[in-house]
Amino acid sequence: MQNTRIGFIGLGLIGGSIAKALRKFHPDYELLAYSHTRSTLDAALSEGVIDIACTEHDPLFATCRYIFLCAPVQTNISYLPFLKEIIQPGCTLTDVGSVKGEMEAAVEAAGLSPYFIGGHPMAGSEKTGFASSTDYLLENAYYVVAPSPRAELSAVSAYVDLVSSLGAIPLVLTSEEHDYVVAGVSHLPHIVASCLVNAIAKLDTPQERMKLMAAGGFRDITRIASSSPVMWEQICLSNAGQISGVLDEYIRLLIQAKYMIDRHDGEGLRQMFQDSKNYRDSLTDTVSGPTPRQYVLYCDIYDEAGGIATITTLLAMNGINIKNIGIVHNREFEEGVLRIEFYEEPDCSKALTILENRNYTVRKRQ
Repeated sequence: MQNTRIGFIGLGLIGGSIAKALRKFHPDYELLAYSHTRSTLDAALSEGVIDIACTEHDPLFATCRYIFLCAPVQTNISYLPFLKEIIQPGCTLTDVGSVKGEMEAAVEAAGLSPYFIGGHPMAGSEKTGFASSTDYLLENAYYVVAPSPRAELSAVSAYVDLVSSLGAIPLVLTSEEHDYVVAGVSHLPHIVASCLVNAIAKLDTPQERMKLMAAGGFRDITRIASSSPVMWEQICLSNAGQISGVLDEYIRLLIQAKYMIDRHDGEGLRQMFQDSKNYRDSLTDTVSGPTPRQYVLYCDIYDEAGGIATITTLLAMNGINIKNIGIVHNREFEEGVLRIEFYEEPDCSKALTILENRNYTVRKRQ
């Protein structure tokens, strides 16, 4: 077995980003991959990300030191019988799914537990596919390592070292711990955001005044409701027990808040807001979380012809790509009349410097 050969089944946003990071930090490694989309393999080959494009059940996977399962969970599970036939001693089988318990159970049923170390890079983007992958997506992101109970300690240690070498921050958890944590910090927020949007849709006036006045604050806390409905249906069903448990506690807190409002309990409400503020303010922004980050500037400009055009031209002249731009009509939760969103953090920071040097008043979203 070649210790430097790594295989990928699936090469989308996450698989592609891992492959690109491996190519960046370990240029001597040999990477091979299979994707059901031929154009993806052609792109990966032409960019020099992978060395070999594989067939669906390619015997070359038997020569890999690591095999990354980067397809949807059910697709990954469908490959286990094939992998059981070809996997060799010393190979580590891993995945990148956001729910670990279901995959670990399937691996155990397939008799592959000694080889399996689950993985979940806590990074992502609202963009999808290999074309959106980058060699820095994992940088400073937590990368959960969830070993099978039968995985060898030496294999786990080697996998942790590999994850660290890609610029990520490994965090070793059991599959149960992982699924409980992401139920709270990833799955619950998506459900809450969807329910909040649906509530406003039902409560809105016939003239849609709520929709009209739903400014940045509302958009920010509900933006993840725009994620893929199919993907989140699968996640909720795969992690149903853990999500149900955290929903119980969230619903209890909502009922408690309503009770305090009904009773005009100002002290209780103030304490609720103070507790949430203290916890929110303690969150670090130095590592990537499980939901895609936004890179946003707020800029004060005069209401005059050509004001926005001047800024967009200035940024374009400096090679900065703007994702979205718009006037903020509701300033209640905002820090500038013009909201500028970028695809990547470096563009955001560069734009901040350029605009400040031109004496604009600019604030970077924290």
